[in-house]
Amino acid sequence: MGGINYSEKIPNNVNLANDRTLQRALEHWQPKFIDWWKSMGPSDFQGAEAYLRTAVSVNADGWARYGAVKMPDYRWGIFLADPVAERRIGFGDLMGQPAWQQVPGEYRSTLRRLIVTQGDTEPASVEQQRLLGHSCPSLYDLRNLFQVNVEEGRHLWAMVYLLHAYFGRDGREEAEELLARHSGDADKPRILSTFNEPISDWLSFYCFTYFTDRDGKYQLKSLAESGFDPLSRTCRFMLTEEAHHMFVGETGIGRVVRRTLEVMKALGTDDPSAIRRAGAVDLPLLQKYLNFWCSSSLDLFGNEISSNAAANFANGLKGRPDESQYTDHVLREATLKLATPEGDQEAPMLNALNEVMRESYLKDCEIGLKRWNRVIERAGHGALALALPSAHFRRSIGSWVGHPVDPQGRMLPREQYDRRLHDWIPSEADRAFVRSLMQRVVEPGRMAGWVAPPDRGINNLPLEHEYVQLQ
Repeated sequence: MGGINYSEKIPNNVNLANDRTLQRALEHWQPKFIDWWKSMGPSDFQGAEAYLRTAVSVNADGWARYGAVKMPDYRWGIFLADPVAERRIGFGDLMGQPAWQQVPGEYRSTLRRLIVTQGDTEPASVEQQRLLGHSCPSLYDLRNLFQVNVEEGRHLWAMVYLLHAYFGRDGREEAEELLARHSGDADKPRILSTFNEPISDWLSFYCFTYFTDRDGKYQLKSLAESGFDPLSRTCRFMLTEEAHHMFVGETGIGRVVRRTLEVMKALGTDDPSAIRRAGAVDLPLLQKYLNFWCSSSLDLFGNEISSNAAANFANGLKGRPDESQYTDHVLREATLKLATPEGDQEAPMLNALNEVMRESYLKDCEIGLKRWNRVIERAGHGALALALPSAHFRRSIGSWVGHPVDPQGRMLPREQYDRRLHDWIPSEADRAFVRSLMQRVVEPGRMAGWVAPPDRGINNLPLEHEYVQLQ
């Protein structure tokens, strides 16, 4: 079951050849996907050969191969993790019942909505990042961008397969709509607001892959617990690829930190103006970007109190990430203390599951912060340590919407908050400065002056390898 047949028009490990109706439907969708990729994917790089990883198996000991490929020729496909024998639902009121191999009729619309919302994020991020290749800081980074992009494209295929295979005409129409919406489009934007934010520079890209792709990890982990087994198996394999996206973000920000510290040492000062004049990103500016992308990504978890989250859990549709680590898998009696603008309140745990996941996400985000701060501390600049913003800062969904809370979690007078907002998130002048650093570097082994080289190359290759062969 783990091997993938690359002789198929659509590589897959789901026995697609045995379902001719489904195969024809997906082959009808395939050229529309390629047209979308050519028009909305990485701009002006369709003929470049990139050193990319392609899945050849879903087994842990060998699920990828490396080689140079033009992105329109990349073998996107449909890959599900191997089935778990006699798998049972692991949470909610249906706990212990056999996992579903078909969609239960009463949950059809809810499961379709969950799949469409997840599926919509995948092409959205490709669209957000489509112009970044023109300002890449190195061929190493350009290749990593393209790897992220093709894997997001394959994740779209994974969701489209589920829509086609299990949701009939409604699913086919939803699959068409996934290519009709576009990030930032005034008339047909992407479903979630974060995926309509422009990503016009690589500092934003590193932050997006650190924070927003980490939200993706948590959404996929919760869907991997689903009682709908095809969705669970799809998301379990997607998580294997998602890890690379977060690696790009964490190491990218880490390289920015290292380069800034090198410049500070050479200049003998931590003055932000001097650091900017030297062509580097000062740490207070980096903090603004962290504040922006972390707060934007926090909204993706939804309202603190959610009847949908409660119903999805109780009905076995969407669990908590790593559900097995908990002792109570039903949650009918459990409560959670929530911080609200009116003070702490006890809420039923079932209704507060979005907040449970948000708290776990923030703990995960802290891991990278600790690594970066150790480097800053060793360089003698501990006073400039980076931090995550309060979960109540700049929220646009939930009970903290519109409340003037600073990144430390303090409630401020509205006038003071409005006056100081661009002390905490990038101003247009900040963004213009960062864009000014985005000078394309494509000589093998060379790096832009605002970012340090990575510790190692890709797949044991040297940093000087020509990871992307441009036309």
